[in-house]
Parts: sequence; structure tokens; C-alpha cells
Amino acid sequence: MYLNTPSRSTIRLTRRGRIALIAAGAVVAGTAVAVPLLITGEEEPALPTSLVIPPGRRAGQVYAAVDKALALPPGSTRKSLGKANLKLPNEADGNPEGYFFPATYSLERDGTRVTPETLLADMVAKADQKFSRAPIAAGAQRNAMNVYQAVTIASIIQAEATTKADMAKVARVVFNRLERGMPLQLDSTVNYALKRSSGRTSQADTRIDSPYNSYQRMGLPPTPIANPGEEAMRAAVNPASGDWLYFVTVKPGDTRFTADYAEHQRNVAESNARRSKAAPSPSS
Repeated sequence: MYLNTPSRSTIRLTRRGRIALIAAGAVVAGTAVAVPLLITGEEEPALPTSLVIPPGRRAGQVYAAVDKALALPPGSTRKSLGKANLKLPNEADGNPEGYFFPATYSLERDGTRVTPETLLADMVAKADQKFSRAPIAAGAQRNAMNVYQAVTIASIIQAEATTKADMAKVARVVFNRLERGMPLQLDSTVNYALKRSSGRTSQADTRIDSPYNSYQRMGLPPTPIANPGEEAMRAAVNPASGDWLYFVTVKPGDTRFTADYAEHQRNVAESNARRSKAAPSPSS
């Protein structure tokens, strides 16, 4: 981030400066004088001492947050990945998505500012600490998956669930669909493919050629689609009990889960009707 601060010293031709010189004993008559004035302006804001990464942020958003926190030119943190020496699982194939653990990180160490490489390494080390121990590792094994798959499911849960109470239910829908050989058909994975954070998925969107298009591809996406928090990780390895295959948020706090497709269609219709009613008219 670049700060445009006033110059520490500026030359101005002012009557105030002329009076100041006279008061100091200088003889000035009949002409303006160039007087150096000290202009301090407002004090520069203190640099932040910590960075908070909320659950659900994508890697690109994490890079941008680090750039801003460390007052670096945009793109600096992303470029530093090669020097960060991140300890990622083999399944990640070098892609850190899902392993920048959401937490608060110090921006200072031993009295000096940390580097982007250090900060990213701290995030991945935190993820490894959280994911490699029980109950996450044991829970993943109990559900016949590896930890990387659990992180991927947790990232979907983080993106799809509108409340913490719904996370375990969303997890169950994911498991039920996988077990029945059904495509996941989740908007969050399509939004990830389209590099957008939200948006209603159109028919054209569901036809995009991407390994993250869960309308067209079977199974889990190839990587996590965000960096999940602890609640989403717990839900991923402890899905709720239920036969649900579908869910839709009808209104805030009202996400409806069902195994009946006809009921789901009615819920979707109600959700669309509420959304259309709430949308501003073109003339407004």
C-alpha cells in the first residue's frame, strides 16, 4: 500500500512567514519572502501488528490481505510463493489452497516485520498442526477418506453453509451424493472456477469446461475451493445423520434439506420468488 504523505518541507510565499521573520529579528520591507514552513499534516497511521484471516477466504484473497498488511505492492505475496518453502501434503501438488489456516497472525517477530514467506509458512504450519492430529485425522480415516479430501469437503461446507448449525447437514448431503454416484452440483465450485465469490449459477455456467464444475464432473473438485475454519473441518469428519440429497436457502436462517426432489423444487421456487421480490426494479 502506498501512502501519499505531505512533503516535510514546503516553500510558500505567505504573509504569515513574513511576520514570523520580523518577529525573529529580520528586517523585511515591501516584498514577499520565500519562507520554509514545516507542514506535518496528520500523523501516519501505525502499522498493524497482526493479520486476521477469516474462515472461507481463498488463497488469492489471502495474498491480497498479506500485501495490504505488510504495505507491499499488489502481487508481491503471490510472487513470494516459490521462496516460502511451504510444507504441503503430497496430494496438494504445490497448491496451498485450503492450507492457509484461518487465524490471527503476528506481523512482527523479534522486533522486525515478518516477510510474506514467513507469514504464509506460519499459516500452512498452523493448518498442518490442526489437520494432522485427532480428531480431524482420525475422523477422516473413519469416513474412509484422507485428510486432503476432508479439507476439500470442509472448504465446500464453508462456502455453502449459511450458518454453523447447517454445516454438518451440508456435509451429509455431500457424502450422500458421493456415495450414490451423483454429481455434487454445487454453485460454490462453479463460482470458484469462474473466479467469483458469489452469484446465481446460470445454465451456461453449468456447462463450463473446468475440473471444478461439479455439475459436469463426478466426485470432489481437484483441490479445496477455500481455506476452511475449524467448525467446517469438524463438520466434514462428523456429518449429521440424514438422507438429504438437496438443500436450498429460502431466506436468511432458513436452509431446507430434503431427500425428495419434488419438495426441493418447491423450495427452490419459493427461494427464487423471495429473491425476485426483494430485487430492486429496473426503474428504481
